[in-house]
Amino acid sequence: MTRTFSVDRKRVVVVGAARSGIAAAELLVRRGAGVTLTDARDEIAEAGQLRARGVSLVLGGHRHAALSSADLIVLSPGVSPRQADVAAAREAGVPVIGELELASRWLRGRIVAITGTKGKSTTTTLTGRMLDAAGFRVLVGGNIGLALSAQVDESTDETIHVVEASSFQLETTDAFHPWIAVLLNFSPDHLDRHADVQEYAAAKTRIFANQTARDWAVVNADDPGVLAMASQARSRRLAFSTAGAVDADVFIDGSEIVRRRASNNEALVPLSSIRLLGRHLVADVVAAAAVASLCGADAAAMTAAVENFTGLEHALEPAGEVSGVRFVNDSKATNIEAALRAIESFDGPLVVILGGRFKGGRFADLEAALRTRHATVIAIGEASPLVEAALSDAMPVYRARDMADAVGRAFVLAHPGETVLLAPACASFDMFRDYAERGRAFKQEVANLKGSTKQ
Repeated sequence: MTRTFSVDRKRVVVVGAARSGIAAAELLVRRGAGVTLTDARDEIAEAGQLRARGVSLVLGGHRHAALSSADLIVLSPGVSPRQADVAAAREAGVPVIGELELASRWLRGRIVAITGTKGKSTTTTLTGRMLDAAGFRVLVGGNIGLALSAQVDESTDETIHVVEASSFQLETTDAFHPWIAVLLNFSPDHLDRHADVQEYAAAKTRIFANQTARDWAVVNADDPGVLAMASQARSRRLAFSTAGAVDADVFIDGSEIVRRRASNNEALVPLSSIRLLGRHLVADVVAAAAVASLCGADAAAMTAAVENFTGLEHALEPAGEVSGVRFVNDSKATNIEAALRAIESFDGPLVVILGGRFKGGRFADLEAALRTRHATVIAIGEASPLVEAALSDAMPVYRARDMADAVGRAFVLAHPGETVLLAPACASFDMFRDYAERGRAFKQEVANLKGSTKQ
């Protein structure tokens, strides 16, 4: 925490008027700054509300003059720090930080920050529920739910902030200091934004940068990349495992998630309480239990939270059944690794909807899991040619015009007892505003099929 940080009477430009940028602009006004919010769009729905609160708007592009004359620039996560005008302002000596960094400087409570290539939202949400059930004052947000800037005014010395932190947020941090930093897993992703996988890894590793020997790093003992990335952290380490790593502190022992203690193992959560669809999501439960245990939550509270948690929308979410065909929405599977884990969650035949805006990786890495499940692939969006080139020699691949066409074709191709899985392995921005809109479109098309029968 940097409690002496002040923006009073400073000229601050916030770049990007999405959820985080708007929250940052409003927070900065409350803290006495003169705030300009700039966005590439010509219009934003919140314009009237923002102007009424004292925020000046510059729309239709980021103006070099506004950025270069600022005392501070705050970036929304969706804006790259390498954007030309932002980079030029930084070269001219203007400090540039991200919204997560800004908000963290004013928080009074401790921070639990959770990152990883996949599983962040599930682990963050479940950790928050465990701590809430145990009676802690907890606020959950960051990359999900409320932006961290929207939580500052509610922060108290007793608050535990459970924060989902993306690589986009972490790469623009400076003093960000989690008490507990969690790295769930690591695989190539966001290579449409980061220059290479090393830059992506460096952004993730910043979660440990300001930790001290009084803090904790919670790391996945089953992931060699995670262990390498955390090797230089100055914090104490708590390792978790679902694969029986011998040096793990929190792991599965028979039918329970347990924490290793000096005298014996402490039972935390019975596996029978887990209601989640995907096998890979068990690792998220183990990670959440590890964090909650560090915070002092009791086993009964953890178990109650797990029993009442059936998963997040768009994360292996059951989307209905029509004429014996099951539909599952995993629109949050926006990279190859996440799509692979979704596919591996099923044993029977699949029709898988893949595609969108390509973020890097190899669709060929999905081939073995798809063939094992006798899968048929429906390719959508800009990545359709890449999906077809990578997989069509091994299995049937059909192109679809849009989500309605994809779901309709999938229903025709699937047999009763089989599953249609939306696991795009891509971003959504070629066809949709975000992964949530894509998931809702999938669910709406499934609802439109209700009453249909197989020929």
